[in-house]
Amino acid sequence: MKFKMKKVKIALLASLLLLASGLNVNAQKAKKWNVDKSHASVNFSVNHFFSAVTGKFKDFSGDITYAPDDLEGSKVSFTIQTKSVDTDEDERDKHLQSEDFFAAEKFPTITFVSNKFVKKSDKLYEVVGKLTMRGTSKEIALPLTITGRMDNPWKKGYEILGFSINTTLDRTDYGVGTGSLAATAIVGDEVLISISMELDAEK
Repeated sequence: MKFKMKKVKIALLASLLLLASGLNVNAQKAKKWNVDKSHASVNFSVNHFFSAVTGKFKDFSGDITYAPDDLEGSKVSFTIQTKSVDTDEDERDKHLQSEDFFAAEKFPTITFVSNKFVKKSDKLYEVVGKLTMRGTSKEIALPLTITGRMDNPWKKGYEILGFSINTTLDRTDYGVGTGSLAATAIVGDEVLISISMELDAEK
């Protein structure tokens, strides 16, 4: 009887190991995705008195590593060049680059580096990390939505991933615009941020 029980335990252990091995094979390790700059944008909108002024950053880069079943290995980082701010108005862009706002000469980049991915639903994640702007760093949580994933019809063996981030930031938390009484009185504190990116990677 003891011998039979021992054989049953061994068989059960072997089955569990085989199952675990199968799960590991099926699980996809987080992989690096390349940003398609021709299909990516970093936009913002902020009130000026009672109307919205929209703009974008034309020069940015990102490093994205992601797989839905490897959130510990998933991470996101962005670098935005502050001198690339563009609101379709040269004088306003120069003002935004000045000490009154981004102080682009002194602080040439805005950066975000994630430290945690949290799944909220099949397509929605909360990406927690450190945002640094004008020399001030704060931990924030960004809502990242997966907008689609498919085989790349133009690159065999590759697939396409889309995601978007839509959130609001208080510019005064980072000292942006607070150095000018006129800017503080005229420009709204809350800034709407909209990031949309198309990525690709080998399957």
